Amino acid sequence: MKTRTARRLLAGGATAACLAAATITATSATPSTDTITATSPTPSTTASPGTASATASATTQARPAARRSAPAVARPLPLGAAALAESRTSRQVAPGVTHIAIERGRESTDDFWTVTIGVATSETEAAALEGRVRAAGYEPRRDPTAGPDPRGLADRPLGWMVRVGRYADKAAADRARSEIAGRGLPASVQHTGEDGHPTTGPWSLDVLVVDPARFRGRLRAELADGIVPGRETTSAMARRTGALAAVNGGYFVIGGNRTTPGNWVAGTDGDLAGVSVVGGDLVSEAVNGRPALIVPADSGRGTSVRRVGTRLTVRTADGAVHEVTGLNRQSGLVVNCGGVGNATPFARPAHDYTCGNPDELVAVTPKFGTTAPEGPGYQVTLDADGRVTSLQEHRGGPVPARGTVLQGTGAGARWLREHARTGATLTVRGTVVDAEKGTWLPLTPKTSVLNGGPLLLRDGGLALDPVRDGWSPEDIEGADRAAFYNGWYLRRNPRTAAGVTRDGHLVLLTADGRRPGHSAGLSVPETAAVMRALGAVDALNLDGGGSTAMVVRDELQGLPSDAAGERPTGDALVVMPGAPPAPGS
Repeated sequence: MKTRTARRLLAGGATAACLAAATITATSATPSTDTITATSPTPSTTASPGTASATASATTQARPAARRSAPAVARPLPLGAAALAESRTSRQVAPGVTHIAIERGRESTDDFWTVTIGVATSETEAAALEGRVRAAGYEPRRDPTAGPDPRGLADRPLGWMVRVGRYADKAAADRARSEIAGRGLPASVQHTGEDGHPTTGPWSLDVLVVDPARFRGRLRAELADGIVPGRETTSAMARRTGALAAVNGGYFVIGGNRTTPGNWVAGTDGDLAGVSVVGGDLVSEAVNGRPALIVPADSGRGTSVRRVGTRLTVRTADGAVHEVTGLNRQSGLVVNCGGVGNATPFARPAHDYTCGNPDELVAVTPKFGTTAPEGPGYQVTLDADGRVTSLQEHRGGPVPARGTVLQGTGAGARWLREHARTGATLTVRGTVVDAEKGTWLPLTPKTSVLNGGPLLLRDGGLALDPVRDGWSPEDIEGADRAAFYNGWYLRRNPRTAAGVTRDGHLVLLTADGRRPGHSAGLSVPETAAVMRALGAVDALNLDGGGSTAMVVRDELQGLPSDAAGERPTGDALVVMPGAPPAPGS
């Protein structure tokens, strides 16, 4: 698996890509196997708009002219000042599939490394933090957050980041952090170019556009290792499936070491933290009301972004019905909240928070693998026809290859004990529902659904609602969610997003981040603005940070932000090749 270098080599006078109209076409039906490369120096601070492409020193590999992408006009990305240099390179991956690499801006001399002690949302909190900093022997500084509290007035910031020092490099900031932490203060190293305030970048982004009218392959969701537990890199999923391209998918559990609800992510490693449909099979329940990417056909035709919920039930032969509260996960651990039934402390979404439920009835299918989650409760095993084959007074054990395991705790366990009898039939049903219209979404063997959030665009306009989607800065049972909101939503991070243009093209975006000098990343509002500039009218955020990854022709685009390299994830959206033409055709 090849990996891009930090500053990618782009073509001088790089081919502009008009994503809004999706007019990038090639004169040859055969995708090129050559990539355009060039050297592009850091643009001068005095460069005027549009001069970067014309003045770049470029060397282009020999490539048949007939295979080049036809030039078009594109709007510059709304990142930094309009005069910032921006270059783009496009290539056809397959008929109907285009990859565009975008480099914009330059490193700012005004940005620097610093040590952040905490985030304060009131004068009282800020003064208290500053007092602790001074007592430890340091002089504090207040930097305002880059956006307001979404629950309050838009003309004032959420609060301040209380900080110490200005450092030219990360190593110096790391040494200062260690010293400050040794004096009993919470401390983390951050770069001010990632705060979300105006900067010059730079930004390094990759875009994949799929035109359903021309694409002859298959778009589909792919589970890591083909099952829910465990994780796999996007590169490995692309390689294993033979994909032309792939991007990382939705949110998931990392580690699986925590086993109780709280201000963390708990559950089975790799468990999808939101709705998932793979090959028409519902694999994971929704964080109800949050957006999802719906891909109903192989070509991507009809792809949409919708707020969704799931409805799952189990019914006995005599008509008794009980709600199924979870699917393919550990009972009592509702990651990102937004659950149903007796959810605690609430049923609304709360990102990266695990809610609880003492009265669960969870269905486990072969998509979870061969072994069901273990723990106290009651368990019923069904065969392929829904007949009860076994009953047991604890959870765990084998999952039949063509059956279902029902696991109950609390009221769910009591219902199973009362209604499940060996040889009786229980019918488990599940569907995905448009949360705003209340209509069912048809699931066919070609349907894929990936979880995400927050919602970015609706009908061409900004649709940001962090409170509704689970990013509220309101503290939860003492957990500081204001700092979480600032770090996750307002500050810049690596991002992955998906959207649909007005004429039905699928736009997939990845933006590198957390690498000053290479790419600053995007805030959530910036991600929405970029997707709109790329022509999307409906869009959502997918998992980002260290999970962000795009693979094109077995090559990882950009640089992962994790020190260990590309992060294994829970699922991906893969772009599969079409069937080869028949001999003689």
